[in-house]
Amino acid sequence: MKIICVGRNYVEHIIELENERPDSPVIFLKPETSIIHKNQPFFIPSYSNDVHHEIEVIVQINRLGKSISPKFSHKYYDKIGLGVDFTARDLQITLKKRGLPWEKSKAFDGSALIGNWINKNEIEDLNNIDFKLEKNGYIVQTGNTSNMLWNIDELISEISKYFTLKIGDVIFTGTPSGVAKVIENDNLVGFLNDRECFSIKIK
Repeated sequence: MKIICVGRNYVEHIIELENERPDSPVIFLKPETSIIHKNQPFFIPSYSNDVHHEIEVIVQINRLGKSISPKFSHKYYDKIGLGVDFTARDLQITLKKRGLPWEKSKAFDGSALIGNWINKNEIEDLNNIDFKLEKNGYIVQTGNTSNMLWNIDELISEISKYFTLKIGDVIFTGTPSGVAKVIENDNLVGFLNDRECFSIKIK
């Protein structure tokens, strides 16, 4: 199993981090060890003083695929959900300034939260999904999949050009604006079309 993440897929998030708008999806990987086990908290790593939450719509691949046409991408997943890409922002900034890979800031142990899955047939329009993140009872991130630069089917097609997709692989589709620091004892709750998908404590 692998986790494929997409960066810079929402314009407002690109602006808030002062990044350049890409010509194609920015793709990076997280290892299986990045997954937070069910009912476990997120532990702030000792090597970062500025870990950010990034809520994202996620999909789970249900069949083997390579070089998938966008018109067939919908056949390769039947579950959709929400996750959090925890990012050591201070470390990422340092690495980017040096022109180095991001993995230390993005793929560390326990950096990926995968919430409960929903059958995609329960979603009326996959290109018009509202989602939000509450921190300590306050809404801190909101998004809608209609604002993606590349929608889910386009992402699956693009990713499959470079990586063979296997059953159980998870795709993180990008985060909207509103990313911010988490601190000890924060509580994060994620909602997909007002359906709660996860709740996690920060330690």
